[in-house]
Amino acid sequence: MLNGGLTLCRLVLMHNSAAGASPAGTETKFKELATASGTRAAARRRRRTSKKPERTMSRYAVLSVTLLLSLAVTETRAADEADILDAPEIDMSRAARAERSWYIRGDIGYAPWIGEGNPDLRTYQPGGAPATGASFDSARFSEPFSFGAGVGYQFGDMFRADLTAEYFRGDMTGGSGASCAGGGGTCGFSHDADYDAFAIMANGYVDLGTLAGFTPYVGAGVGATYLDWGDVAGRCRQGAGGCADENRVSGSLPGLGDWRFTYALMAGASYDLSDRVKLDLSYRFSDIAGGDMFGYDTTERALGASGAKGKDDGFQRHEFRVGLRVSLW
Repeated sequence: MLNGGLTLCRLVLMHNSAAGASPAGTETKFKELATASGTRAAARRRRRTSKKPERTMSRYAVLSVTLLLSLAVTETRAADEADILDAPEIDMSRAARAERSWYIRGDIGYAPWIGEGNPDLRTYQPGGAPATGASFDSARFSEPFSFGAGVGYQFGDMFRADLTAEYFRGDMTGGSGASCAGGGGTCGFSHDADYDAFAIMANGYVDLGTLAGFTPYVGAGVGATYLDWGDVAGRCRQGAGGCADENRVSGSLPGLGDWRFTYALMAGASYDLSDRVKLDLSYRFSDIAGGDMFGYDTTERALGASGAKGKDDGFQRHEFRVGLRVSLW
């Protein structure tokens, strides 16, 4: 700026000298030019000074907006990371074990109703006459509990199978139309017997999906039951007419046992008590084929009787069952 002012002064002096102006006039003109130049410089400085606060405020505004955006992005990322950290851990090895694993099971069942049909028996007449048949006009079977255990394999999230062993017992009380030898009148027999049963079943199931820990399922099984009848106690009982020896013990008949074909149908649901233990509640219908019940007594065998004197029609058992299943690995 100083160089500019000096240049301006030189020009003024040269101009005045050429024009023949006096030194006093030249000095006056110089002062006017210097004053005007200073005024313009001061104005420029004021303009620059007035613009600085505006530029500073603009910069502060931009920095503030940038800072707020950075904080918002940081909080969003932190929330996303927190959600990821709080997400449940998925153990793939455990899921694989749940889909394919061995398990053991134990069950208790109760059969409130048993369909037993009408057992029948044959009598061998004195003198070797042909055997005649008679049926139980009344037969009542107890409602037994059952106890079972088994081992199985989960093939996937839908299919599983197991091999089970089961034990149950019961008793039978019934009367027949067979005559009571020596009783006189129209005497018949009243029979009392008990039995033990041992069943082996191969079962298959379809799990229908899991909701809130509950897994409904259906299933079916096939196997065999060994039914072992105890000795049958026979007593004379009152018939249509008089019976001289009513309630007389007429001896016992030897109980028989055999294997019977058995099938079962199941429906139920399990509940996850833990990742390895399930509570199992179910209904099961099982049908045990009929077979030998008891043999002839000594007198009838001496007359030539052989084989089974009494046969049962089998059992249709309706059971409600509760049990536990435990995954091994």
